[in-house]
Amino acid sequence: MHFIWSLIVGALIGAIAGAITSRGAKMGIISNILAGLIGSAIGEGLLGHWGLQLAGMAIFPSIIGAVILVLIVSAIFGRSNKRT
Repeated sequence: MHFIWSLIVGALIGAIAGAITSRGAKMGIISNILAGLIGSAIGEGLLGHWGLQLAGMAIFPSIIGAVILVLIVSAIFGRSNKRT
């Protein structure tokens, strides 16, 4: 059951990060989940485990980490799409 909650919270974190960066319309549900889960690891690694926690993820550091991840991935893939 914890796994399902992690996926749901990861999707929400990824969707919030997509909305903050204005790149959410281009991201699907799988991308949102991955951005949320990987972003959570990045954010908690950089900022620690503070604030509200859901499914073992600190929400605010996770959102910040997901925003960083979305911006980096968008910069990489956005640049490669412009060259073709």
